[in-house]
Amino acid sequence: MARLDRVKNLTGLVELYAKSPKLRELVNLVVVGGDRRKESKDLEEQAEMKKMYSLIETYKLNGQFRWISSQMNRVRNGELYRYIADTKGAFVQPAFYEAFGLTVVEAMTCGLPTFATLHGGPAEIIVHGKSGFHIDPYNGEQVAETLVNFFEKCKKDPSHWETISTGGLKRIQEKYTWQIYSDRLLTLAGVYGFWKYVSKLDRLEIRRYLEMFYALKYRKLAEAVPLAVE
Repeated sequence: MARLDRVKNLTGLVELYAKSPKLRELVNLVVVGGDRRKESKDLEEQAEMKKMYSLIETYKLNGQFRWISSQMNRVRNGELYRYIADTKGAFVQPAFYEAFGLTVVEAMTCGLPTFATLHGGPAEIIVHGKSGFHIDPYNGEQVAETLVNFFEKCKKDPSHWETISTGGLKRIQEKYTWQIYSDRLLTLAGVYGFWKYVSKLDRLEIRRYLEMFYALKYRKLAEAVPLAVE
């Protein structure tokens, strides 16, 4: 689930899946990205779409592969994660590089065993072998082998899926909840207050700093709070 950019490597995931007979025997593949309903004006996305269609045709993926256009509805995305989890699937984030990895957090929050790039933020989110798995997107064969091993182990021992799923949920609860975020933000605010005091920071700069937080994070959250009923 990502933009249809080269760096997100969705076509790379499709290709490694297509080239692995064992993986294709074990699972189907669902990709969410791009918009198949209209022609993209972005040259990079056009090239990725062309490659995707070529892979489908070359490797005869119809019946094993579903390509869904990008979904802007967060509730619908959450339902998709949950559906995959209910069928004992997994989530794969194959980007060549990912600064943070919001979809990784989303998938783990929904109980999905998650395989994510070791280049960037996901390497910190996941503890390899306990709350998910690190993968190297530059080595497709190795990624396919890792996925095959996981699903074969789950086939022999269904509790293995539950173990990784529970490990991912525990990791999110320990590191990536709103409570933890707010606690850290308050700590940073304290540090910032001290820094402001010792540096005599101009009030206009403080105002701009607070406005940035409001615009980026808190405005939409505030708008979502229901009005009190008298």
